[in-house]
Amino acid sequence: MALHMRRNVSSRPPIERFKFTRYESIDVEAMTPPITPTTPVSPMEYEIQEATPKDKEDILNFLRTFFFKDEPLNKYLDLINEDNPRCVDLEKFALKELSNGINLKAVHNGNIIGICLNAVLKRDYLQNSEDQQKITDEKFSKIVRMLDKVGLESNVFQRFPDCDKAVTVKILSVDGNYRGQGIAKELLNKTREIAKELGAGFVTVDCSSHFTALALKKLGFELHYTLKYADHRENGTPVFKPEYPHVACTVYVQKV
Repeated sequence: MALHMRRNVSSRPPIERFKFTRYESIDVEAMTPPITPTTPVSPMEYEIQEATPKDKEDILNFLRTFFFKDEPLNKYLDLINEDNPRCVDLEKFALKELSNGINLKAVHNGNIIGICLNAVLKRDYLQNSEDQQKITDEKFSKIVRMLDKVGLESNVFQRFPDCDKAVTVKILSVDGNYRGQGIAKELLNKTREIAKELGAGFVTVDCSSHFTALALKKLGFELHYTLKYADHRENGTPVFKPEYPHVACTVYVQKV
């Protein structure tokens, strides 16, 4: 099922609605900080389309370029470097739900310029984790353990006792040459529409980046939970010390 929503930065036509089927997931992932565009771009038309397994290699190439290396925790751990240009566990973790029918891509001139990887959470998702991916990369396992902790402690469904289903944004990233043109905003707008179609009560995002948290706040999301990196310890020692201003992992939510 293909999704097509043409978007022009200089005008705002109505966003169409599309039907989706229900899926489950327990994965969460944070987003990347904004960077200054390397080259200015003029207002242009782009499309928001469904991202599917056939886009796997294009999405991976996009994430390798614009997300994996710059995400604050990956960067602190030196997860991706010249000697180790790929983290297979990270790639599998990010694309685990690519076939669920609710992932999105922004496309301009046939090229991906933005990605929004989404999944569905159900109220009992923390108790149904038997299909969790086995992580073998020692560095990445530290991130997964923290995300598990955030999921348990934040308990987003406790905030919304009348909701049994939510959509979580795992990764939201835009090509550095196209940032500042509202592409991430439109990807989130479409994600909210998807959540409504699925009967989800809210959208939730785990943020490892301070810049992502600021962007979500501007878009009307509310802070639900904060875990300061200085307070996340293993064997008495802080696990992460990313560069300032990335001082905490936060969870933001928005009712739909």
